[in-house]
Amino acid sequence: MRLLLVEDDEHVAAALVAVLGRHGFEVVHASGGEEALGLLRERSFEVVLLDLGLPDVDGFEVCGRIRRASSVPVIMVTARADVRSRIHGLNLGADDYVVKPYDTGELLARIHAVSRRTVPAEADAPPAGGAVPDRVLALGPVTVELSTRRVSVDGQQVSLTRKEFDLLALLGQRPGVVFRREQIISDVWQTNWEGTGRTLEVHVASLRAKLRRPELVETVRGVGYRLALPAA
Repeated sequence: MRLLLVEDDEHVAAALVAVLGRHGFEVVHASGGEEALGLLRERSFEVVLLDLGLPDVDGFEVCGRIRRASSVPVIMVTARADVRSRIHGLNLGADDYVVKPYDTGELLARIHAVSRRTVPAEADAPPAGGAVPDRVLALGPVTVELSTRRVSVDGQQVSLTRKEFDLLALLGQRPGVVFRREQIISDVWQTNWEGTGRTLEVHVASLRAKLRRPELVETVRGVGYRLALPAA
């Protein structure tokens, strides 16, 4: 598994590269945000370990720029332990948030966990020749064509609004993963949670009705929503 480690402290980076290497990871180290973004444009990675206190670009901004261009899993690894930083990082699209100092075994477990539940980073890399792949999500009876923004249920096309499609695409790219309400609002509406909760509930209800499969979009009480595929 190839990892991108974004860490400006050379001593911390060297120690972590050594530990990860002993566990079979191929680690590429970037000491700044711009260097990391350049590497992500040139190569594919399966996980990014991202420090927030970078010398050139704030780690939060780096995470946002990564997420706008790629679905590669991002784990924030930082000394910022306050709840607001955790929430902000997750709202920007980080898949996990680990506070320093951490147990190495726990970090390894979190790396494996995010890599299992996310789309491989190679799916974001354009094929040779520059052609853009026509990505299709097969979600039980529902098919979602990301490039054309078309949705069909049992082969019959369904008309969704822009936000309904964005909501379905967000949940559908990681079936089974619980998305917090705050994260959905941040990703789909590009705003904060305050005053938008009712809008999300209305869109979820409309999406369920249009798909005619209300059980597919599952409410996780007190947390958010996930796409629950039917058992095979």
